[in-house]
Amino acid sequence: MNNKIQLVVFDIAGTTVQENGEITLAFQSALLEYGYNIPAEKISLLMGYKKPEAIKMMLNEYEDDISMITVAYINIIHDRFLKLMVDHYESAEQIYPMPFAEELFAWLKEKGIKIGLDTGFSSDITNIIINRLGWLKDKKIDAIVSSNEVQAGRPQPYMIRKIMQAVGVTDAASVIKVGDTEVDVNEGKNAGCLYSIAVTTGAFTREQLLPYSPSFIIDGLEELIPIIEQA
Repeated sequence: MNNKIQLVVFDIAGTTVQENGEITLAFQSALLEYGYNIPAEKISLLMGYKKPEAIKMMLNEYEDDISMITVAYINIIHDRFLKLMVDHYESAEQIYPMPFAEELFAWLKEKGIKIGLDTGFSSDITNIIINRLGWLKDKKIDAIVSSNEVQAGRPQPYMIRKIMQAVGVTDAASVIKVGDTEVDVNEGKNAGCLYSIAVTTGAFTREQLLPYSPSFIIDGLEELIPIIEQA
């Protein structure tokens, strides 16, 4: 295999780490505590966004008094969401990688391809997940960026660019982005990645992903290997 692909950037929840609706539930619960009863199916479509931005989007739809929608108010709700998610990931008996995630990481390492993770989570949550999995400590991945570490989250390209800088990759055309949401797909496109690949293991179904025209839609991480081999 040639060295055309130098870096693969993966999303976390729903892409490389198993997620069974806990994020949607925590998001829904935090908003409900402040009087906003929002259907889970509407919230799930916002997975992948920077979470304060997702909260603002919901408030714009569900809060009649626009004077209430302030940065301070958004941060109060976000802090409650953070607490719920931190409690979940700290107390969960085990955090499970997505099937074939670690095997894929090992295969990429053998090929000399760097591995990055980016996420709509803030670093408070990300660090708990990655520390419990041991992925940085055990050098299974090379870099990770959370949405609060850049000027804007998805679909803007800043997290991918920060990872590229961290691992010494300069050409976005040598990068593949993989994620399970609309904003993952558009993040990869906005960064100029060779491929922006959608996976159906998370928040969006194949039918929900199709309108965003990902380079490929896959049903499991093992399907990435032939795509990379043929690149």
